[in-house]
Amino acid sequence: MIAIPKIMNLEPNNHSMIEILDEPSKFFSFYNRPVKNIIPSKEIAILEVYQLIKSNRYQRQTEALRAMTDKKAAQAYKAEQFDYITPSGTFTKRNANSLILHSNLMVLDFDDLDDVMGLKEALIADEYFEPDLLFVSPSSNGLKLVTTIDLEVGSHLDWFMAIAEYTRTTYHLEIDPSGKDVCRCCFLPFDEDVFINPIYLTSSFTQSFNSNSHENN
Repeated sequence: MIAIPKIMNLEPNNHSMIEILDEPSKFFSFYNRPVKNIIPSKEIAILEVYQLIKSNRYQRQTEALRAMTDKKAAQAYKAEQFDYITPSGTFTKRNANSLILHSNLMVLDFDDLDDVMGLKEALIADEYFEPDLLFVSPSSNGLKLVTTIDLEVGSHLDWFMAIAEYTRTTYHLEIDPSGKDVCRCCFLPFDEDVFINPIYLTSSFTQSFNSNSHENN
């Protein structure tokens, strides 16, 4: 297994500003609800995802889900009522063999947390993470971290295993093993305090993003 300091070349945050600026259009596939729909409706950029989560687009569904006490009913509701993305890239359909282009990003799920905000602050401050996106899960008791990986250093699975070991050792937390799948889906909730890497909000990035944006179908 690759240790996370090694896979990051012993340079904390070494992927941060230069790589983000060199790749202004980190695109995902966007899927209309329900989750059983595996055919994407369009491609969507990371800045657009941030804007959707921060807006009230999914506020009604998120509040309704969090009011539910029956876990089985809540799972069924989430599967039916939330749009989702595949953070690790664009696909012709949500299947690992149907990957068009990897985004050099990975989504990590931290579930059933005792201190959601405490972990959020710790991840933002962590020397080996520089979150691209970080937000509270639809159920409110977890976090979703979207972070950059370097596929020239290791495979998607290599990165997942290394990060899983790091979070286990550093935070004594297990991340959802489904993150190892390149086609892992990520539901879009409402979180007005969603964190995005500040570089995405700079004028130089937004100008580059606007000039390179895909035309959504």
